[in-house]
Amino acid sequence: MTKTLQIFWQFLLLGCISFGGPAAHIGYFKVKFVDDQKWLTDKEYADLVALSHFLPGPGSSQVGFAIGHHRDGLRGAIAAFLGFTLPSFLLIVLISLFAFTNFEADSLWQGVVHGLKLLAVVVVADALLGMAKSFCKTRLTSCIALLTAALLVLHPSILLQMLLIGVAALLGALLLKPEQDVNTLTTNQNTKLTLFAELNWTALCLFLILFIGLPLFAVQNSWISLASDFYYAGSLVFGGGHVVLPLLQELVADKLTSEQFILGYASAQAMPGPMFSLAAFLGAELLPISPWLAAICATIFIFLPGFLLLLGVRSAWSKLMTVPKLQGASAGINACVVGLLLTAFINPVLTEAITSSVDIALALLGFAALRILKASVIYVVIFFTASGLLFL
Repeated sequence: MTKTLQIFWQFLLLGCISFGGPAAHIGYFKVKFVDDQKWLTDKEYADLVALSHFLPGPGSSQVGFAIGHHRDGLRGAIAAFLGFTLPSFLLIVLISLFAFTNFEADSLWQGVVHGLKLLAVVVVADALLGMAKSFCKTRLTSCIALLTAALLVLHPSILLQMLLIGVAALLGALLLKPEQDVNTLTTNQNTKLTLFAELNWTALCLFLILFIGLPLFAVQNSWISLASDFYYAGSLVFGGGHVVLPLLQELVADKLTSEQFILGYASAQAMPGPMFSLAAFLGAELLPISPWLAAICATIFIFLPGFLLLLGVRSAWSKLMTVPKLQGASAGINACVVGLLLTAFINPVLTEAITSSVDIALALLGFAALRILKASVIYVVIFFTASGLLFL
C-alpha cells in the first residue's frame, strides 16, 4: 500500500467512527497518529492544533489535513481530507435525497449514536490526560489551562477564546523561555531573514482572489453563487463545528425552509466526521437538479479557505517555532489548547453523552480498557456500539 493510500485508509476508518465533534476528533487523531502510528511527536501535533485555532475554518479537519501534509505533502493532505469527510458526506447526501424525516425518531440508530457519544467521552478524556501530561508541566502552564477552561465554561465565546490564546501566548513569551543551543540560535537568525520566503504565497493569493472574486460573479450563475456563499462561510468562521451554523442559516434563509435546515442540522449532528458536512446537505437542497454535484461544490468551497490559509502559513509557523520567545509563546498556547479541550470535554462532549449512572459506569469501563489495558480503539468502538444497543 502506498503512503497516500495508507493515509486515505486510516482517515477513512476514523471518518466512519469519529462521533463527538471537533474536540473528540482531536482526541481520535492523537490516539491514532501520535500514540499508535507515531507519525508526529506530541509537540508537532500540539503545534498543529495551536495553529488551527488561529485560522478560520474547520479546526479538526485542518488538523487532519495538516497531518496528511506532514506525512506525504499535498497528496497526503488531500487523501486525509477525502478519507475523513467521505463517510459523512455520503450519508448526509443520501438523507437529503431520500428525505429521511423520521431520522431522529429511529430508536435503534439513536442507541448506536448514544453509545458512540460515550466513546467520544473516553477518547477525549484519554487525549486530555496525555496532552496535560506533555504541556502542563509547570505551575504557570497548569494555571493557564485551568483558567482557560474556567473562563470558557462561565462564558463560552469565540472572541474570548481568541483573547485567551493571545494572553497565553504573551505570558509564554515573557515567562516561558526554553534553553537554546548555538545551532538553534543560528537557525533563529536565519529565520528572521527568511520568514516571508517561507510563506506559501500561491495559497495565500488564491485565498484572496477567491474571497474577493467569487462574490463579484455570484449574481451571474447559480453555481458561482453556491460556491461564493460556502466559501464566505468557511472564510469567516473561527472554531468550526457548531459555530458555522448561524452564518450558514443566514446565508440560506431566503433559499431553504427552516424545516430543511433543521433536518440538515440534526442529520449532521448524528454523523461521524466533521460538522461542516452539513454543507453537503444544504448544497443538495439548494440545487436539487444536480444534488450530487451541488453537494460536492458546497463541501469543497466551505473547506477550501481554511485549507488554503493552513498551506499558506504552515511552513512559516514551523520556522517561527525555533525563535526562543516564540517557543515560549507556543508553550503558552499549547497549555491554553489543553484548557480549550477541557472546556469542550465538559460541554458538549460530557454533558451530551452522560445522562445516567449507567453511562458513567460504561464510560469508566471504556476508559480503563483504553488507558490501562491499552485495548485497540476498534474493540472499544465495538463495546460502546453494543452498549448503546443494549441500554436503549
